Amino acid sequence: MLKQTEGSHAMAEAIALCRPEVICAYPITPQTHIVEGLGEMVAAGELKNCEFINVESEFAALSVAIGASAAGVRTYTATASQGLLFMAEAVYNAAGLGLPIVMTIGNRAIGAPINIWNDHTDSMSMRDAGWIQIYAETNQEAVDLHIQAFRLAEELSIPVMVCVDGFILTHAYERIDIPTQEQVDTYLPPFEPRQVLDPKEPVSIGAMVGPEAFLEVRYLAHHRQMRALELIPQLSAEFKQQFGRESGGLIKPYRCEDAKTIVVALGSVMGTIKDVIDEMRAEGCSIGAVAICSFRPFPSEELHDLLSHAKRMVVLEKSLAVGIGGIVSHNLRMALSGISLHAYTVVAGLGGRAITKDSLRTLFDKALKDELEALTFLDLNHEIVNRELEREKQERRSGPSAENILRDLGTVAATIR
Repeated sequence: MLKQTEGSHAMAEAIALCRPEVICAYPITPQTHIVEGLGEMVAAGELKNCEFINVESEFAALSVAIGASAAGVRTYTATASQGLLFMAEAVYNAAGLGLPIVMTIGNRAIGAPINIWNDHTDSMSMRDAGWIQIYAETNQEAVDLHIQAFRLAEELSIPVMVCVDGFILTHAYERIDIPTQEQVDTYLPPFEPRQVLDPKEPVSIGAMVGPEAFLEVRYLAHHRQMRALELIPQLSAEFKQQFGRESGGLIKPYRCEDAKTIVVALGSVMGTIKDVIDEMRAEGCSIGAVAICSFRPFPSEELHDLLSHAKRMVVLEKSLAVGIGGIVSHNLRMALSGISLHAYTVVAGLGGRAITKDSLRTLFDKALKDELEALTFLDLNHEIVNRELEREKQERRSGPSAENILRDLGTVAATIR
């Protein structure tokens, strides 16, 4: 059913249609509206046979989810930013235990300095924790990916993060097709856990494992992720057949057939990238783009095949590995071993800074001429940076850089309540 709604509310409706039995939540911007919507549905009796558990922290939220999933029920939670960091130990535990929890990440920057706006630093910090990570480009895809995520998690007995850009998607109102309960029930069968804590058949979960078996246990976690590389496209194809639209998959190429320059990105920024590519294509430029939907497991083979005939690659990423540069681009370079092309890493949109068509057009024009630095910071204010560097050079007690820069810009730090 088509309806005009907020992205978070649409995701909440889709999650409810998946019939979770336990939802444990702690509010943190920008995912709060999702769990608020689910809480309202449980309280109103619209979401039946579901316990909504208010917890005292993000660590508690995922800890409760671990207990519920281990007891054999379909379990959901959500978080963002510092909330994800606070539950970091439990993030690794959920993956190590092989529990099929689905968790939404409302992608948001990590402080300090504090910032509530969107980038991918939070989910990227947990990229190697053992969770599958899938990234939504649109709110329609965010709805669809949650339905696929439960199926994927439960088939492989592995937790899944559905990553959606905070505010850009979570708080955007647009027309979204919400599936019916019958459609979701046909696609997503009742939960049958591969492992369960049952007093009638007692077992230990999460027991001590020493050197004699730890490598093998970790290998099996890796093996399940590799199986996901086959299962994700299958589930996406089945979804298209049943729901009538394409959503998810490993990667999504756009006008790449004859492209000599290919832009790689994750998430909602692909919409703006596509607009710029369309304009450049109309002028005869050989340029395309590809969205990575599955970042973990990483679709190395698919990206290798797609980029093997390109002359250059521009990786636009909304996160920064301080001290080296790009995270996504590092993964891509490993996948593209043996391929010779010009590779550029562009860090953009940190802390919610707008990524505009004009900036992208200038960036892509330079890339086509191979005039980009290997590592570029899009729209970086070099004057402000140099002023702070000079201040540090002149004064030992130069003060906190964040506040200094805000004063130089003529603004003040916001108070977050």
